Amino acid sequence: MLRYAIVSTALAVLLAVTTTPSFAVTAKDKMATCKFGADDQKLTGGARSKFIKKCMSNKDEPRGTALAPPPPAAGAPPPQH
Repeated sequence: MLRYAIVSTALAVLLAVTTTPSFAVTAKDKMATCKFGADDQKLTGGARSKFIKKCMSNKDEPRGTALAPPPPAAGAPPPQH
């Protein structure tokens, strides 16, 4: 029983130490990610520069509208609210 307590405590400490918030990214790490994205899309020249500049900016842009719920299946009872 004591063994489980020690292991769970050690695991909790390990998780607390090794996990970092997603917003704690250095500029160097972010540049590497942006360059990887540009390489993945095979961008060159001005398009690559534009992509990297937009990627490096800290703007929080929406990715589109939320999806509507799927239509009910044929023969299914109507949803109750």
